[in-house]
Amino acid sequence: AGSTQVKELGNIETPIILTNTLSVSVGMDAVIDYTLKQEGNERVQSVNAVVGETNDGYLNDIRGRHITSQHVLDAILSAAPGSVKEGNVGAGTGTVCFGFKGGIGTSSRIVPKNSGGYTVGVLVQTNFGGVLQIDGAPVGEELKKFYLSDQLTENADGSCMIVVATDAPLDARNLERLAQRAMLGLAKTGGIGANGSGDYVIAFSTNDQVRIRHESSAFADSAVFVRNDAMSPLFMAVIEATEEAVYNS
Repeated sequence: AGSTQVKELGNIETPIILTNTLSVSVGMDAVIDYTLKQEGNERVQSVNAVVGETNDGYLNDIRGRHITSQHVLDAILSAAPGSVKEGNVGAGTGTVCFGFKGGIGTSSRIVPKNSGGYTVGVLVQTNFGGVLQIDGAPVGEELKKFYLSDQLTENADGSCMIVVATDAPLDARNLERLAQRAMLGLAKTGGIGANGSGDYVIAFSTNDQVRIRHESSAFADSAVFVRNDAMSPLFMAVIEATEEAVYNS
């Protein structure tokens, strides 16, 4: 939810919320409340909430719709710097990956100083299938645990939500290019992008100079962006970090 404006205008107005399929509306309602209550937003009349989901109905009582607005607000308000909880937490509590327990995974890379020294961080919410590979080793084949092995009935469909953050000064176009490369990292783990697998990547920059100011009086942006021909180290960083984040989930 909310991806249309991100793609069209290149900006994100709210925290990014991850939840399960039937709790998207709750996530949107909570993040809208949170945003409207922020100082300076007293006259705001439009909020584009960004909410991603996976269907955790195999392990979770998804029809019970137990997520409340308070759960979402608590997650936002408790966010803090430092290590991110991984595995069986938050939106990853009920997810499955490659037939094993899935969850939340993170990883990051720092590109060389002569390439800017920027950081790329990736967070994944894994809930998908395929043939598991770890550093190229055919783990899923060796364990005989993968989609269509001996015509198993388990389903490879699912979803993976991938959030990419960087401090590199990237414009919306190069952020989208960075997001596209994260799918290569997903593929390296053995993900196959199955028919019902709704795999999404959203990328943003924390660099102050590329922020889009609301109702700015400036007619043109004056930010200095990373050049196209300097993007390859960032592409490699996001591919490696995505692959490792899946394993860490």
